[in-house]
Amino acid sequence: MSEFLLEIFSEEIPARMQEKAAKDLTRLVTDKLKEAKLDHSGVAAYVTARRLTLHIAEIATEQPDVSEERRGPRADAPEKAIEGFLRSAGLTQDQLVEREDKKGTFLYAVIDQKGRPAKDVIAEFMPEIIRNFPWPKSQRWGDGVLKWVRPMHSILCLLDGTVIDFELDHISSGNATRGHRFMAPDEITISSFDQYQNALKEAFVLIDREERMNLIEKGAAKLAADAGQQIVEDKALLGEVAGLAEYPVVMMGTYDEEFLDVPPEALTSAMRTHQKYFSLKDVNGKLANNFIFVSNMKTTDNGAKIIDGNERVLRARLSDTKFFWDQDLKSSLADRLPALNEIVFHAKLGTVGARVKRLSALSGYIAELTGVDKNKSELAATLSKSDLVTGMVDECPELQGLMGKYFALAEGIDGDIASAIAEHYSPKGPSDKCPSEPVSIAVALAEKVDTLVGFFGIDEKPTGSKDPFALRRASLGIIRLIIENNVRIDLNNAIVRSAELYQFDFDIDDLLNFFWDRLKVYSKDKGVRHDIIGAEFNWDFVKLMAKAEALQNFVSTDDGENLLAGYKRAANILKAEEKKDGISYQGNVTVSLLEMAQEKDIHSALNDVEEKVSNDVRNEHFEEAMTHLSTLRGPIDNFFDKVTVNSDNKDTRINRLKLLSHIRTTMNLVADFSKIES
Repeated sequence: MSEFLLEIFSEEIPARMQEKAAKDLTRLVTDKLKEAKLDHSGVAAYVTARRLTLHIAEIATEQPDVSEERRGPRADAPEKAIEGFLRSAGLTQDQLVEREDKKGTFLYAVIDQKGRPAKDVIAEFMPEIIRNFPWPKSQRWGDGVLKWVRPMHSILCLLDGTVIDFELDHISSGNATRGHRFMAPDEITISSFDQYQNALKEAFVLIDREERMNLIEKGAAKLAADAGQQIVEDKALLGEVAGLAEYPVVMMGTYDEEFLDVPPEALTSAMRTHQKYFSLKDVNGKLANNFIFVSNMKTTDNGAKIIDGNERVLRARLSDTKFFWDQDLKSSLADRLPALNEIVFHAKLGTVGARVKRLSALSGYIAELTGVDKNKSELAATLSKSDLVTGMVDECPELQGLMGKYFALAEGIDGDIASAIAEHYSPKGPSDKCPSEPVSIAVALAEKVDTLVGFFGIDEKPTGSKDPFALRRASLGIIRLIIENNVRIDLNNAIVRSAELYQFDFDIDDLLNFFWDRLKVYSKDKGVRHDIIGAEFNWDFVKLMAKAEALQNFVSTDDGENLLAGYKRAANILKAEEKKDGISYQGNVTVSLLEMAQEKDIHSALNDVEEKVSNDVRNEHFEEAMTHLSTLRGPIDNFFDKVTVNSDNKDTRINRLKLLSHIRTTMNLVADFSKIES
């Protein structure tokens, strides 16, 4: 077995592309090795800003020998047929073997193919992998035709320290790399992976992304602790800056306290998005006027000039942010409403201004349905989109909604309304916090219902994996808002009202089926089986989930499992007999025709349980309903053990089928048990 090492050295690879590139390189190379039947193990990929590296600890030195046998035409076949077979096999006629079977004598070609050296196989497929590498974006440079994410400088490709020779657009593979761009730019000759890793470390390059992340995280935490502060955790930013520096050096800078008058999220966004800086908070949890950044080099002045330069850059950035904030405060959210009429929400759904009017009316309607302050809900919805025409949101679009809250509070608007403005987009995803304040819930529900009804109304529904308007996310947001806050609302009413506001002739069945699918996804995440949630749909999601959980608990017990089996047996007999007779056996049982004790017992038990279960379901005491249903197990089992349903006596048979119908209708008071899997 041999060791394989590949490094593709280039200008800076964008941080957002690095992880996928490492995975793609691993996949592409190992797929080719498998195809070539070259055994290998110990595969690891590494990526930095300037290099994409693959190391395979053990790889077979050559392919296994292959012996292949092909059957050709009959021995007495025409000469042209035999010549064609010889050409395809690459043999001469004296190399063929004749063999007899039941159908006659046939010619066979036995081809022994010796395995090729691994270095030759790799040299053959590696240029193809590099040429067709799946970068999201790539470029050409100079007068060459090769495309790579950024201009490529060199390719290191070794098998047991020996160069695997190939050439790509005048770049020949070799055994050399280079260290850090500024601190160790000289060429380094490589003979093995261990030497490669160690030599680069000495040349101020850490090839392991996890090592760089740990170094940054620990360095940042120490600097923050030394200043009596704490870093604002940001895993995504940590991963990104680890991809920007081959030799990360963590430093701390300071900015003027006057900028702290700006909302903290705006400062954090400016630092994170534009400068890739980490924010810090003090012991009270408030934003501190310090920041942490990562430099890509070590300096003799301990980074003094680098820190000064970054502080000047940030000062200019935050000055812009503060300017926008101060300017935006000069106008109220209400003053900005006319400008929303100039923004198109969707060509077929009108402007944002028109949408705000719908949201206000729908929020008020939902507030009335749920017992929430109608006036607050309507005002919050009216002002919810006003921050879209502010300088702050134009500068930091990710802050829409949240900046509306800060503007509202600066105006002295009620806190409930301000919070609803901030939270009306939420929850944006499964991990996003769900609003819990009543006014916020009403406005957030209205925002999502309006979105769903609007796009379903113009037939812009999700298809397959495509969901350009995030309608699946909107529906799951509605489900979470209702269930997690125990909101008792018949969502059907809100959907109908939204359609009226759009003046749509709306087919609600499409949206019902869509919610049905989303509920199955939500319930699966909560551990509720799809067949359980599918046993009944209603627009009161709180009731639906409470019943589903009770039902799942019940059918997982011994009583529930056996009762379900009894139900299905009764339902199957009924279905067959009703189809055969062409009638329904729904109806009252004739007591005088009950001949056997088991018939009388089940009749009595059903009458008793039916009333109790009806009351339990009406009062939403679902666990109690299941307990009462469980008392039917014994009578049903005894009935099927002793009683022949299809009696020779016509009247007795009909009466017994009505008993089975009574079993079905009583259990279906809770849910449709026919949809539950055994």
